[in-house]
Amino acid sequence: MTTVKTLRELRAAIAQARAEGKQIGFVPTMGNLHAGHVSLVEIAAQRADFVVASIFVNPLQFGAGEDLDKYPRTLAADREKLLAAGCHLLFHPDVEEIYPHGMGDQTRVSVPGVSEGLCGASRPGHFEGVATVVTKLFNMVQPDLAVFGEKDYQQLAVIRALVQDLNMPIQIIGAPTQRAEDGLALSSRNGYLSAEQRAVAPALYRGLQAVAEALRRGARDYQRLIEQAQAQQQAAGFVPDYLEIRNAVNLRPAQVDDRHLVILTAAHLGNTRLIDNLVVEPASQ
Repeated sequence: MTTVKTLRELRAAIAQARAEGKQIGFVPTMGNLHAGHVSLVEIAAQRADFVVASIFVNPLQFGAGEDLDKYPRTLAADREKLLAAGCHLLFHPDVEEIYPHGMGDQTRVSVPGVSEGLCGASRPGHFEGVATVVTKLFNMVQPDLAVFGEKDYQQLAVIRALVQDLNMPIQIIGAPTQRAEDGLALSSRNGYLSAEQRAVAPALYRGLQAVAEALRRGARDYQRLIEQAQAQQQAAGFVPDYLEIRNAVNLRPAQVDDRHLVILTAAHLGNTRLIDNLVVEPASQ
């Protein structure tokens, strides 16, 4: 695996792979990699001949008071994991390489609809930052396919809409959420949890499972299900941010005749904000 830091080096390596007739797969990350990230690279390696991963902690998607400065940087360990997963090229640029004119005058990419509400409401500007940096990275790498985790369900919906609306010739692949044995979705932010909080954290997913089971049994009072689940979150020690039931395809608020639903939640446990989701097909009416 080769590591490059500049766009010039990146494009030279991509051009060589293209000249050899290779299909390019891409996995953008912010580093501090865990088994969930590794699964994305492995999927890319199964689908493409030449796998590019990026590690870039994007300041544009962090809001005031968020954890940009303390976001873990673990490059040496990340490189080992990428190599073992089948990555061929790591792009690890500095901020100045991505935003050479600074972020104040940077052209921004906004994806309406799917970026609104949920994390878009809790973190104003976050998805604009994500859409902007992903657009830039797509233009830099020009991959045939890119892999993103379903754990960040709204982010995946934003990127799919972005690619469709801007006619980008890139196949977007969603990869299943990777979980610890106790059900907690793998996330870089899990490292912020104390031992006591880590023991409580799987209750977030168990709450989603309870809502999903109720939907499969025919429950349709979405608001009541939401209120019950958030009450359970609070009883477990969480401070709920949101819990919503939405259409799994377009992320619009769920209707009683929707056949594909997704339950999405975000909640704080101490100073750590955790997110999770669960796709469910409700019982037929």
